[in-house]
Amino acid sequence: MSGKGQELYRKAKTRIPGGTQLLSKRPEMFLPESWPSYFSRAKGVEVWDLDGKKYLDMCYNGIGSCILGAADPDVDAAVRAAIDAGTMSTLNCAEEVELADLLCELHPWAEMVRFGRCGGEAMAIAVRIARAYTRRDKVAFCGYHGWHDWYLAANLANDANLDDHLLPGLQSTGVPRGLSGTALPFRYNQIAELEAIIATNKDQLAAIVIEPVREHAPENGFLGRIRELATESGAVLVLDEVTSGFRMNTGGAHLLYDLVPDIAVFAKAIGNGYPMAAIIGRGDVMEAAQDSFISSTYWTERIGPAAALATIRKHRKLRVGNHLVRMGQAVKRGWQDAAARTGLDIHVGGLDPLAHFEIAGEEKRAAHSLFTQLMLERGYLATKSFYATFAHTEENVQPYLTAVHEVFTIIAAAVRDKEVASMLRGQVAHAGFHRLT
Repeated sequence: MSGKGQELYRKAKTRIPGGTQLLSKRPEMFLPESWPSYFSRAKGVEVWDLDGKKYLDMCYNGIGSCILGAADPDVDAAVRAAIDAGTMSTLNCAEEVELADLLCELHPWAEMVRFGRCGGEAMAIAVRIARAYTRRDKVAFCGYHGWHDWYLAANLANDANLDDHLLPGLQSTGVPRGLSGTALPFRYNQIAELEAIIATNKDQLAAIVIEPVREHAPENGFLGRIRELATESGAVLVLDEVTSGFRMNTGGAHLLYDLVPDIAVFAKAIGNGYPMAAIIGRGDVMEAAQDSFISSTYWTERIGPAAALATIRKHRKLRVGNHLVRMGQAVKRGWQDAAARTGLDIHVGGLDPLAHFEIAGEEKRAAHSLFTQLMLERGYLATKSFYATFAHTEENVQPYLTAVHEVFTIIAAAVRDKEVASMLRGQVAHAGFHRLT
């Protein structure tokens, strides 16, 4: 299948290194040569490609940013009002103070807020503040935290250090060698690994950085022990809520686990597709930002705060987190039921609103690619993951699951007959980081 989107992407790779601005949006990550690649418009969970074909987005929904659904009318109205009032001036926008108050209201442990516009830079800000506060350099971390030097430095010592943290194969080319040994990884629920890091880096840790929850629930007092270790070692506890925040509740997932951090970072969902990020924290820790240079012109524009205020207020009023959990649970049950009925061996996991499945066997990557190919033919943007939005309804989920059952039936037969690869119209989807040629 080739259309305007595939043609434009072929051109894009000659003009844009890597083809796209976000690794997670590369067509090679979904279905090389056949993914629609570009959208002309989007509304709710509906997406139209450059050829005018409509799809239902039953996978990433703006890589998790469109938590209310694309082009939410209330958020867009707030943004239009901000545009009409002027989005940039020599003076500051009052909405940033209003948003800071709202975030601290939702998180009573927090006293001060700084803003950015995307998750990676917000995490870099948080680590900079932690280093400024402690006057230390090293960071122990668990999970995926973006593209900046402080994080990719983990792969300077061992280029597989980040393989257990969402995206395997990340390259540290261009990261100063002098940062080697400053980013120290440990795995989720493996508290002994963090204890070992602290034991061998006494009085050197600036921060302990974790995603409070992603693939698995915390076990055996994992989060509570991390809080204790941060306090004992003098490290700043930084929670990366870029992905987990606002999925199950209005605010950070850490609120559900009674975990009190020193800093928490939000992005993605808080702007419903408009660029916005927030770094919230204890007053004494956040004040250390004044001891370092952390400043950017477009952190002062009005659209991001206006979008975030509208998104968060609607999220709280309509208890969006509950809806996301229900939709995710329904999809998980549907995957499991379809697999059981067709004899396809799959594993289902992830948070309910950030669900995923994995097909067992040696041909799993090819099988996942075939799933995307066959679902695309049925009018769905679909992968092995499902990020729920408030715009998803039972009326979307049930026909999707009917299509899943049809496709699982085909894949189960192909797996048995060892014909999965031969059914693909193109290459197998990439996994992790690949340099495009």
